[in-house]
Parts: sequence; structure tokens; C-alpha cells
Amino acid sequence: MVGSILRAPVPPADPPPAVDWAQAERALDAALPADYKRLVETYGDGLFDGTIWLLVPDSAYDDCDLHAQVTARDEVLADLLGVRGQAGRPAGGGGGVLPWVFEEGTGAFLYWLARPGQRPEEWTVLYNEGRGPLWEHHDMGCLAFLLAVLTGTAETERFGYLYEVLKPTAHRFATADQILGTAG
Repeated sequence: MVGSILRAPVPPADPPPAVDWAQAERALDAALPADYKRLVETYGDGLFDGTIWLLVPDSAYDDCDLHAQVTARDEVLADLLGVRGQAGRPAGGGGGVLPWVFEEGTGAFLYWLARPGQRPEEWTVLYNEGRGPLWEHHDMGCLAFLLAVLTGTAETERFGYLYEVLKPTAHRFATADQILGTAG
């Protein structure tokens, strides 16, 4: 994939709603990485370059809501793994996976891979194609991986639509409200 030197997308003019991180982490029974929190506080829920949806705690839209997607992904992983309960969650410092992004139109998700005893800042990224068995590991945090994808420098065969079809010349971010209509 040919890399490009493009700046990060301009954040929304209006700041996103504040997130109660303590409550969000209690609901997940897991702490969240600081780089993810900065990303959410800067952009909020929405879509990067028409391809990458950021999941946010307590989004007005279930498709963008971190908690709703964690529950949905738990069910998918439980069916896949043949277990019930919190199949993939890194509860209480244990290992597991948590979704933080999904790819528009593909069913693919990006997860954090949390190994037992790791701090959230040590979590790395897993790509799951969503409609198949492929899992791809990336030894970096969520913000570094997102920037690598947006700039075309990620070592991955995924996100081809972004560069083969959309071919961005400038990065863009659209809020969930702009795309899905103002909630509630």
C-alpha cells in the first residue's frame, strides 16, 4: 500500500459530549487506554475518511456505542468460541478483547488485545474481518494504528477500500450526528 503524508482530520467545531470515564470503565469492568480517551475527547463518535467508525461510551447511536458493541461482540465471540458470559472481555486485569472501531460496510472490527496483567496503555490492536475467520495482530496502540491506517503506512492488507476506492487527498471526520441525523 502506498503511504501518504496527510495530516490528521480536523476535529468537529463543536466539542463532543463529555464522557464519564469512571462510569464507562465500571460498566466495562476494565480501564481504557489514555490514547483512546484523548481520541474520543477530541472527535467523539463518528467516521474517519468514510471508512472507520469510532466507538464511544454512551453514544446516542447503538452502532457507535462502545457499551452496545461490547455486548454485541461478546455474543458473537461467545457463539464463535462456544462459551457464554463475557467471552472476550479483559475484566479485572485478565486477558481478552474489547472492540473500539468498526469498518464501514465490511463487518470488520478493531479490538484491543489485553493480555493478563497488562495496563491498558500496553494493549495492542487486533483486526477481525467480521465475516470470516481472519484475525490480524498489530503490535501498537489504538491511536498509532488509526494514524497508520489513515496515512497508508499500516502493515495490513485491510482497509483497501480507503485507498483503492476513496483515495483521500485530505483526511476527514464526520460526527455520527452529521451522518445519522441528530439523535434524540
